[in-house]
Amino acid sequence: MKMYERLTDCINSIREKTDFIPEIALVLGSGLGSFADEIKVEAEIPYSELDGFPVSTVAGHDGKFIFGYLDGVKIVCMKGRVHHYEGYPMQEVVMPIRLMGMLGAKTLFLTNASGGINPSFKAGDLMLITDHISSFVPNVLIGENISELGVRFPDMSDIYNASLREIIKCEADKLGIDLKEGVYVQLTGPSYESPAEIRMLGKMGADAVGMSTVCEAIAANHMGMDICGISCVSNLAAGIAKHPLTHKEVQETADRVASRFKALVSASVKAIAGKNKGEAL
Repeated sequence: MKMYERLTDCINSIREKTDFIPEIALVLGSGLGSFADEIKVEAEIPYSELDGFPVSTVAGHDGKFIFGYLDGVKIVCMKGRVHHYEGYPMQEVVMPIRLMGMLGAKTLFLTNASGGINPSFKAGDLMLITDHISSFVPNVLIGENISELGVRFPDMSDIYNASLREIIKCEADKLGIDLKEGVYVQLTGPSYESPAEIRMLGKMGADAVGMSTVCEAIAANHMGMDICGISCVSNLAAGIAKHPLTHKEVQETADRVASRFKALVSASVKAIAGKNKGEAL
């Protein structure tokens, strides 16, 4: 079965459970799982209830869609994402993104945990993603183009929408949050990077590194969605950090800054929704 037909089947399955049409799609990365507690839930759909849909296998990633309201804003959240390193092809990894776009979401808000490459960063910093480097993972658009979703050769000049970035920076200022800015690079994982790889990535212009997000942004951009993203620098990358890297450290840092992260994401989502309504008038 072709990917668009699989997506359509999943949409039909979701529509049997809810007719909710979201304005904004939100991917909850490490440390943001409890963000779902802020939502007035209309429906929850585990990925496992959708035929042929990839299921998250990472500890701390629940693996379900949550539909509901955040102070009146209609959102759909991915509570737990799937990753290429779990053994899924890239086209499977971005199925949730494509589904949320097909369900009606016009804006995609990405979050993640990352390793800090920029020497001025420290563990616990929040970084607004200004651009990305995708050269180290397979492009999600390889293969037959899904013309129902987008063009064969999409432009990538403004992946992380400039006007959305300004909104997020403004909300960070209001909250007194020191928001860094930088370029995010995705590698496949699951092993962490070597010190030599981190030196290479730094020279290429990367400020933070992780194992997600870039492929999701490419898929959303292909569909014409507006995209923004914030990364929690959960640890300093190999060779910068003076100790071995562990997933436990990532989780502990993400949990430590979760309240600040949630406050910024919540304020930004509401501000973006307000902007979108203003444009529609």
